[in-house]
Amino acid sequence: MNKKLGRLLWPGLWVFFVVMAGFAVAAAVMENYVLAAVEGGLTAVLGIYYVICRVYRRREIQQYVKTAFDSAGVGAGADVPLPMALVRLGDKSIIWTNDAFASITGYQNKYLHQKLESVLPGLSLDWLTAGKPEYPYDITISDRRYRVYGTALRADDPEGTALGMLYFSDLTELYLVRDEYIRSRPVVSIILVDNYEELIKNLTESGISNLNARINEVITSWVEAYHGLFRRLERNRFLLVFEKQDLERATEGKFSLLEDIHQVENPTGLTVSISLGIGVDGANFEESYNFAALAIEMSLSRGGDQAVIKDRFNFTFYGGRNRENDHRSKVRSRVTANSLMELIGQSSQVFIMGHKNADLDAVGAAMGISCMCRKKGKKAYIVLDLEKNVAEKLLDEIRVVPEYRETFISGQEALLLCDNHSTLVVVDTNRPDQVECQPLLEAIPKVCVVDHHRRAAEYINPVVVNLHEPFASSAAELVTELLQYAVEKSDVLPIEAKSLMAGIFLDTKSFNVRTGERTFEAAAVLRQWGADTVEVKKLLQNDFQDTMSKYQIIKSARLYRQELAIAALTTTTSRTLAAQAADELLNISGITASFVLYPDDDRVIVSARSIGDANVQMILEPLGGGGNTATAGAQMPGCTVKEALDQLVASIDKYYEQ
Repeated sequence: MNKKLGRLLWPGLWVFFVVMAGFAVAAAVMENYVLAAVEGGLTAVLGIYYVICRVYRRREIQQYVKTAFDSAGVGAGADVPLPMALVRLGDKSIIWTNDAFASITGYQNKYLHQKLESVLPGLSLDWLTAGKPEYPYDITISDRRYRVYGTALRADDPEGTALGMLYFSDLTELYLVRDEYIRSRPVVSIILVDNYEELIKNLTESGISNLNARINEVITSWVEAYHGLFRRLERNRFLLVFEKQDLERATEGKFSLLEDIHQVENPTGLTVSISLGIGVDGANFEESYNFAALAIEMSLSRGGDQAVIKDRFNFTFYGGRNRENDHRSKVRSRVTANSLMELIGQSSQVFIMGHKNADLDAVGAAMGISCMCRKKGKKAYIVLDLEKNVAEKLLDEIRVVPEYRETFISGQEALLLCDNHSTLVVVDTNRPDQVECQPLLEAIPKVCVVDHHRRAAEYINPVVVNLHEPFASSAAELVTELLQYAVEKSDVLPIEAKSLMAGIFLDTKSFNVRTGERTFEAAAVLRQWGADTVEVKKLLQNDFQDTMSKYQIIKSARLYRQELAIAALTTTTSRTLAAQAADELLNISGITASFVLYPDDDRVIVSARSIGDANVQMILEPLGGGGNTATAGAQMPGCTVKEALDQLVASIDKYYEQ
C-alpha cells in the first residue's frame, strides 16, 4: 500500500465543508444575509459535487486494487476462481470483492457499503488485526466448508487506513475425508469379568459351562450393535475392536452392559460384575491396546464394575456406583510382602510417608512398615508433620518408646537425609498431591504404595511395589497382612499392634462399616500380638468441649433430597470432629449419606460418609476429592463455604441424574 490509496479512501474534505458552513453561520450572525446566502449556496453546490465525485472515486479504488494486486502477481482479479474480498479493518466494511466471492455469498456491488458481518455473520477479523494469517475456525457458506486466510495491508502514512485481504479456500472434500477418518479410528476395548474366580468356585464343569454361556450371551448381545471385532481371549477376558463413531453411542447409553450383566448369577446367588477398559486416540493398535490395559487396571483399582476410557491425556469414568465386593487374594499379599522385604534389604534407608494431616490409619500403617524395616535391620524414618495431624494421642505414646524416639522427621529433614539408594513407602494414599511431602516423592526413585482408597485419575507413578486394594477396610489392614508373611510375633511391639488396630478401628467406625472376613482376621492377629481394644477405644475419645462442638455441627445440618444431611459451617473446626460428626449423622434414621463442610485457611474441607446407595467418592471426585464408596473427603482451595456448598450440591444432583 502507498499514500495514493490512503488519499483515495480518506480525502479529508469534510473539514472543508465544516469551515464553509461555519463562515455562512458567522455571516448570518453578523446580519450580512447576502453573504451568508452566497456562502451557504456555494457549500451546498460543492457538497453535491463532492457526492458525485465520491462515486467515481470509489470506482477508481476498485480499479486501483485490481491493478495493484494483479501487477504484484497475487491474482486478485475478478477472473481468479479463489474467492477474495478487501475489507477495511476499522469499520469492517467491504471495499472490493471478486466475482468468485460474489458467487458463493450473493454479494452485489450495489451494496458497496455493506458490512462484512451482514454478508458472513460470525466471521471476526480480530485474528487479522492481531497479525495472524489464518482464521482459527472453519466457516460454512451454502453447505460448503471454507478455510479463511488473510493479509493485513496498511498505507505508508501513519494515519493511513488499514485494509485486509481475505482469501477463502474451499476444503469441503478434505474435511469430509478428515471427519470420516476420525469417525473410523479404531477403539480397542477389553472386557473383564471382575469376580470370575468367585463365580466358578465350587462349581462343577457343567455349571461353569452354563455360567460361561450366559455371560457370553449377555456380552455378545451388547457388542453386536457396534459391528466390531469381538473375540474371547481368556476365560474371563474379551477383546472388542470397533470404530470411534460408535463410542459416543456407548457413552450416551452409559455402557448399559454394566447393568445388564448383573442379571447373570451363579447358583449361590452371586451376580456377575465386569469392567470395561477402553483405549482411544492411540497412534496405532498397540498403543490403543495399552491404553485399554491401563484403563482396566484403573477400573480394578477403583473396585471394578465400571467402564474407564483412556485417551492420551485423561481417564473418563462411567459406572462404579455399586459397592465393591472383596475380590482380594492372600497370594498377592504374600508376594507383595516378599518383594517389599527384598527391596527394604537392598536399601540404605527407608522413608515412610502418609497423607497430609495424618490420621490413625496412616500412622498405624507407617508403624507396621517400620516394623518390617527393623526386621531387616534397616533404619526407618516416618515423615510426619507433628504440628498438623489428627493422631496426637497415639503419637504421644509412640514417641516415648525407645525404638521410635528418633523415627519421626519432617519432610525437609528427609530431603537432606535421602540418597540414591533410599526407598520411599507411601501408605494410605495414592495421589501425589496428597502426600505429606511431595518433593520427597519426586526425589526418591524407588517408591512403594500401600493403599486402600479408590484410585484417582492422578496417582503415584511409577512404583516399584504396589499393593493397592480398594476392597480393604484400611491401610492398616493391608499392612497387617504383610506383617503376617514378613515377621514373627515376637518382632512386633505392642505399640505397633495397637497403632494398627487403631487404624482399622478408625476406618471401619469400630467395625461397623466396610468390614469383611479379612478385616476380622487382621484384627484377631493384632489382638494376639498385644493390641488392646479398650486402649484403642480411648484413643478415639473426645473431651467434653469437643463432644459439645460435635453436636453443634450435627445440629446445624440440613436435609437434602430427603436422605442426605449436609452441615456447612461458617467457622473452622478440627478434621477429627468433622469426620465424627459426619459419622454421627448416619445414626439418624433415614439418613443414608452425610457431608460436613468447614473453612480451613484459604480452602474448604469436606468430609463425607455413606451407608446407603450413594457413592460419596464419586460425588466428591469432581471436586478434587477421593476415598471410597463409604468414606471420602475433599479439599477445595480458593473458595468460600457457600461456593463449596453450591459445587457440592451440583455434584450431588449430577450424580443422581446419571
